[in-house]
Amino acid sequence: MKLLVTIAITALLAPSHTTGIAEPQTLEFNKDAWFADYLRLDQVHELSLGSGVSIGIPDSGVHPHPDLAGNVIDGRDMVQGGDGRGQLDQTGHGTHMAGLIVGHGKPGGITGIAPAAQIIPVKIIGTTEETPPLAVAIDWLTHKGAQVINVSLSVSPSADLNKSIKTAIAADIVITASAGSTSKDSRIAFPASIPEVLAVGAVDQTGRPATFSPQGPSIDLCAPGVDLRTTGTTDDYVNVDGTSPATAIVSGAAALVRARFPGISGREVVHRLTATATDIGAPGWDEQCGYGVLNIVKALTADVPPLEGGPGVGTSAGGTSGGVGVTSGSQPGSSGGQDRGDGRNIGLLGGIAAILTGGVVAGFFAARRRSRKRP
Repeated sequence: MKLLVTIAITALLAPSHTTGIAEPQTLEFNKDAWFADYLRLDQVHELSLGSGVSIGIPDSGVHPHPDLAGNVIDGRDMVQGGDGRGQLDQTGHGTHMAGLIVGHGKPGGITGIAPAAQIIPVKIIGTTEETPPLAVAIDWLTHKGAQVINVSLSVSPSADLNKSIKTAIAADIVITASAGSTSKDSRIAFPASIPEVLAVGAVDQTGRPATFSPQGPSIDLCAPGVDLRTTGTTDDYVNVDGTSPATAIVSGAAALVRARFPGISGREVVHRLTATATDIGAPGWDEQCGYGVLNIVKALTADVPPLEGGPGVGTSAGGTSGGVGVTSGSQPGSSGGQDRGDGRNIGLLGGIAAILTGGVVAGFFAARRRSRKRP
């Protein structure tokens, strides 16, 4: 059973690299893709489609699947085994992430979170066992002008990667990263454990933390990450699990926020996503899902107090008034209830963020994360 919603998509894609997206376009929400209903994508896409926002994916490359046509521009290969544009994917991982972010919803296909956003693929995983050059990829994407960088992988800690991430954050880029898997390590993976990065865990169809999703003081947010239908490398569709696809969903949500509230900072985007999350555990932040489960409808509609010293980011910026309250434990996107009142965290955020220099951004995230460790 499918729900058909016709929405005009105005995609601001580079004409030299893409064929563009026809408008209006019919988005098909395949009910086999449970996360579309769970996140209320029919409501979400009436508010934002992610137009004009570019998302960097440093991964295994992105296959030019028909469901991604027009959204993937020329990227770059950082390892051998590519086509020079980041669009040859031997493992499928990068293609899976791209589908969850910008899938069009072709008949029988999948509709992504931000179907009018633009993907910049950087191939850092090839046919050899070499360490992915993630720091170099992030530097390149920063120079390229990416507004969101999706890191659905983990690497060993390094000073170069720390520096690259700080540079990207100072350039107003939102960086999301997967928390990892308890099958490999019970700790939060790197670079998700870096304070400046938005660390993402996973929930299942019941809205509870997935069994493989690690817990810890670095986690920020959870999103659907179990049995997710997405694009494959032979123009097919596959189902995937993990905090990696959950991260892709959050990256898509960040693009939606940036498109709906143009001009707000990356810090404000992160603040809006975490402040509107649906709290599913103990009141306030916890080590299972951080601030809660991603609630895109609320992130796009709620009147969120801005960080002190920052521009107002209430619903007037996007043209739709009124917020959508969600009670603790309710399904993201459902209406009713009260907004979460984590005054301790929001107050701390506002006090720290008044200084806008790039060097202080890192301090803002570090202090914000330290505050979670104190009940």
